[in-house]
Amino acid sequence: MREARLIQHPDELDAALFRLRSSDRFALDTEFMRERTYHAQLCLVQIATESDCYLIDPLVGMDLAPLHELLQDRAKLKILHASRQDLEVLLQAGGAVPGPLFDTQVAAALLGLPPQVGYAELVARQLGHSIDKGQTRTDWSRRPLTPAQLAYAADDVRHLLTLHADLQAALVAKGRADWLAAEAATCENPALYRSDPALAWRRLKGLNRLRPVEQSAARALAGWRERRAIESDKPRGWILVDEALYALATRDPVSIATLESVPTLPPSVIRKRGDELLELLRAARADESGIPLVAPKRPEPEQMALATRLLQIVRDVAAELGIGTEVLATRKDVEAIAFGSGAPEDSPLMRGWRREVVGEKLLAALS
Repeated sequence: MREARLIQHPDELDAALFRLRSSDRFALDTEFMRERTYHAQLCLVQIATESDCYLIDPLVGMDLAPLHELLQDRAKLKILHASRQDLEVLLQAGGAVPGPLFDTQVAAALLGLPPQVGYAELVARQLGHSIDKGQTRTDWSRRPLTPAQLAYAADDVRHLLTLHADLQAALVAKGRADWLAAEAATCENPALYRSDPALAWRRLKGLNRLRPVEQSAARALAGWRERRAIESDKPRGWILVDEALYALATRDPVSIATLESVPTLPPSVIRKRGDELLELLRAARADESGIPLVAPKRPEPEQMALATRLLQIVRDVAAELGIGTEVLATRKDVEAIAFGSGAPEDSPLMRGWRREVVGEKLLAALS
């Protein structure tokens, strides 16, 4: 592979895309920043083929529409590692999720490696190469990019093609290539990467410890915060920290003076949004449609016993396959079946390859 080339001019981008179009697969990675924004800021796109490595700079004013068109060309396989955040930022920047995909982290997990194995560890395990991760915390939005940053960025795609070949061969040998294809296909759903303010309350921890009316207030505040964060493109914590959200939900402030007594609520928020927050809380407490939002219902002993049996089936199957239990099924998925949270047939464990290897066994245990 040639030395990595930094692409910062339209004619360079045209030449790079011309060469990339001749390949049927390429390695892909991104560098981005989201510390000061709600939406991640795309700062660099790294693409490598067997012969070339390009570091494309999105921050210099180039028209990147031809690049996104290439990323959405389904005749070309895109190989990434731990792809979720990369796909999210590329969707935001280009309007569509790239595909088809091969995620080397997912492939490794399906072969029995640790489910969250990092790129550097996987390269060391599989290829025996060491990667310098010294630029992990770097500010990718600053220009010019340093030689160390460029070397780091190139390393993030340099080994992906070899990893793909090795992992794909191992998946085929174990009869699991279709498993990986199914997992990758689910990642192409744009809905996975879009935030719904109406569901923002699901991020809150310990909501079931609140009284129903407090839960309703917390839900309204979480949705309000999410909308404000999206509109202003600021981190949700810059709009309202969790401590202030819980304090507002539990204290029932009725005036600006009572808002001022909330120690974690910044004066600027009270000044700019105080009346809005008071009206939001008043309406939330009067609305009984979402009460109780979270029901702290304790499962029956029989349900707990069933969950234990089902979890053991999952563990046994995972052990036979030589993969991590969490790769096969989450505890939440198993408990949803045991506790009757929905029809068993609606469970993700009853779809695709998971149904074949474990879902039918779980259904048999229910009968």
